[in-house]
Amino acid sequence: MRVLLAAALVLAPLFFGLGIVLPLVRFETLYFFDQSPSLLGVVAALWTGGDPVLAIAVGLVSVVFPVVKLVAISAEAVGIEHKSGLAMRLLPQLSRWSLMDVVLVALMIVAAKTGGIAQAFSQPGLWFYAASALTAALAHGLAGRLGRVS
Repeated sequence: MRVLLAAALVLAPLFFGLGIVLPLVRFETLYFFDQSPSLLGVVAALWTGGDPVLAIAVGLVSVVFPVVKLVAISAEAVGIEHKSGLAMRLLPQLSRWSLMDVVLVALMIVAAKTGGIAQAFSQPGLWFYAASALTAALAHGLAGRLGRVS
């Protein structure tokens, strides 16, 4: 079980990194225009497009919170939370946001397809981002279980 925890602790940040830099979705509009934004590209476009508040909100929920969550899970896995309790207080709050972005991107794809605006296709970034959230959840569950057994 410790090997599975170690693998999850390595894979979750790797998948997260790939998920934020690789394209999330590809939009084809009128078969002439093709856009494949990454999560970091979306945040940058919002920032430069005059929506800094929305860029900050998306950046916090999509990038900063997951990084803090991965650090808290790692702290829990190595036993740091037993001294401070910080990881145990942060994880339930951060876990509520785990798959929110994946759901929002999926809804955006469905809206684009059903609205006739464009054809939308999921890209590897979306799958890696979702895999990161699921692997982090697995690591959190294993770290909690192993922490109670030790």
